Amino acid sequence: MRVVCLGGGPAGLYFAISMKLRDPSHDVLVVERNKAGDTFGWGVVFSDQTLTNLRANDPVSAATIESEFAHWDDIEVVVGDHVERSGGHGFIGIGRKRLLNILQDRARELGVRLQFETDFDADLTKWADYDLIVAADGINSRVRTANEDRFDVDIDTRANKFIWLGTPRLFDAFAFIFEKTEAGWIWAHAYRFDETRSTFIVECSEATWRGLGFDTMEQADAIAACERIFARHLNGEPLLTNAAHQRGSGAWINFRRILCGQWSFDNVVLLGDAAHTAHFSIGSGTKLALEDAIKLAEVMSRPHIAQDRAGMAAALAEYRNERHVEVLKIQNSARNSTEWFETLDRYLDFDPKQFAYSLLTRSQRVSHENLRLRDPNWLNGIEQWFAARAGGNEAVPPMFAPYRLRELTLPNRVVVSPVLTYAAGADGVPGDFHLVHYGARAMGGAGLIVTEMTAVSPEGRITPSCPGLWNDEQTAAWRRITDFAHAQGSGKLCIQLGHAGPRGATLPGSVQPDRPLPEGGWPLLAASDKPYLPESQRPSAMTRADMDRVRENFVAAAARAAEAGFDMIEIQAGHGFLLSSFITPLMNERTDDYGGSLENRLRFPLEVVRAVRAVWGKDRPLAVRISAHDWAGEAGVTPAEAVEIAAALREAGADLIDVSAGETVPDARPVYGRMFQTPFSDRIRNELDCPTMAVGNIYEADHVNGILAAGRADLVALGRPHLADPNWTLHAAAAAGHKMPVSSAYALGQAQLMRNVQRQSETA
Repeated sequence: MRVVCLGGGPAGLYFAISMKLRDPSHDVLVVERNKAGDTFGWGVVFSDQTLTNLRANDPVSAATIESEFAHWDDIEVVVGDHVERSGGHGFIGIGRKRLLNILQDRARELGVRLQFETDFDADLTKWADYDLIVAADGINSRVRTANEDRFDVDIDTRANKFIWLGTPRLFDAFAFIFEKTEAGWIWAHAYRFDETRSTFIVECSEATWRGLGFDTMEQADAIAACERIFARHLNGEPLLTNAAHQRGSGAWINFRRILCGQWSFDNVVLLGDAAHTAHFSIGSGTKLALEDAIKLAEVMSRPHIAQDRAGMAAALAEYRNERHVEVLKIQNSARNSTEWFETLDRYLDFDPKQFAYSLLTRSQRVSHENLRLRDPNWLNGIEQWFAARAGGNEAVPPMFAPYRLRELTLPNRVVVSPVLTYAAGADGVPGDFHLVHYGARAMGGAGLIVTEMTAVSPEGRITPSCPGLWNDEQTAAWRRITDFAHAQGSGKLCIQLGHAGPRGATLPGSVQPDRPLPEGGWPLLAASDKPYLPESQRPSAMTRADMDRVRENFVAAAARAAEAGFDMIEIQAGHGFLLSSFITPLMNERTDDYGGSLENRLRFPLEVVRAVRAVWGKDRPLAVRISAHDWAGEAGVTPAEAVEIAAALREAGADLIDVSAGETVPDARPVYGRMFQTPFSDRIRNELDCPTMAVGNIYEADHVNGILAAGRADLVALGRPHLADPNWTLHAAAAAGHKMPVSSAYALGQAQLMRNVQRQSETA
């Protein structure tokens, strides 16, 4: 096969090497615009897994690369005068120029033709006699740019400014250095990559960049300014550039996240940064490029592929499909990391220990227990700090630290999330099922148990099988449950009060969610007369009299909640139910004082919150659940607007915002994933200084501890894990070696579980 690689960076060179290794008869040409020794980066960071892949693909070049790695183990987070240092991170790095030299030498040794100082453009006709044209021409790929429609290109230009520099100052740890200036915070990502140089990337917000005058400085002046800002960290050494050809502020750039839906057409294929990019803060760009090269060489070295156009198309599709999955994983982590640095102001008031923890776990690739493996002493210090802040005197995992809301103290921060059970009778009275269901979870160790949505009136039910709290019989039934739970466990009970609104009078979700009852339904109310689904019953738009009546239903239910022995109330104002139908503009089409602006859309929900706050009393806490994202573009509620919603609810008397998302409209397009709703909680908590509860695909103790220690929420709710295991919290405690209060009837079992876990740990 005749192959031309347009671009002689690590991606193009390593692909050429990989092709020749698989079949020396391949004729491979690498064309590069620059001189052989030119490079515009400094150091390249690798992971152990990448090195393993390189060894398997080409042991010769891998051994040479490995012999020249700089190794370091620690990460240092420097904020002003405070330094947090943790170990066990195991980084390896090499100079980009040295890496290129190694790959160039190996390519020549294998018979690859290298052609430097040869410009090329997007005109591919000059390469028509090649079987395969590989566009490895980097982030500014001319081939990709000229064929954006064919590659389905998606480019997201990120907010922060950065400049990629080097320095003779040799850092002995991977350092994140934060300095406060008169124009705001600016920071550096610094790491040694050989015995003579370190990478030194300077980053800041555009506002700070302009405030410091970088937008009008020549490059030399900008570098001198950075030297002054970071002087105490440079030990008298200068900052250096190898991009002196860029004039003015052009040396500063905004990172562009690139993702292509298609990676090839005809016999043209993208490789490395031309196809995708990953933010420098997680250091995976070269890793992805080299692993792309291995896979592409594998599929393109199959017999007769050059003569079989259909086979080539299938091979290129396989290459894209396999690598695309890996790219998305890295890009998701990179997005988390990028957004952390873009929203740095949220975290700068954190205690330095928590700030460092938040930084280390920002991408979600490093977890709480992963940090314990890396540096148990440092993590123990984090747990000690967290526990002391909660009033404890010994280090415990954050999930077992108590939490206080008004006069209520929760024994730990694990919450049983509200999950509909459809187990009540037609009278809305909770029965034996509810006694066993909530009683078991109360005995299972969770700090707070939240009931399923409980209707404040008969017409406020979702289904005929949903419980209510509008009469004495229901109040007594709930009292039976709370008395049992309080007697048997240390956890507290919270009732979620709500009104189904446009999602009422439906079949149970276990049968067919949101499908209207074939018979026996009841009239529905909502902000507007818009059905939830096209086939749903059409609700009536609420009149002022309807609002008064529903508000008083909430007030009466809150008073009954006190009689029933509940410790806390949560008002359901999300997921398309009645109060949510006012908040989201996708359901609220009113033109009066209750529609239009956010202030108007919040008017009635805030009335309800204030009224419930008044009757519930000043000692007991009140939470509100919201949908922080409609997942329906800018037309719906967005995370930015959710901050305003939470602020208004706090002012109305809410102590805690339960931050969920979605289900406000049936055609929403959520982006699912592990802990996928936690960023909304993070934003509300840290932009408003407002207590929050995180929910959404959280299922491991590791998740819970990481969310809490990083300051992304104050409580963490798990739904399905508690359906599968009522004793989830007790099992998590045993796994952590943490002794929890447990019913005397079950103490022997918990003690044995802890011994067994300890033995398993010692054996491992």
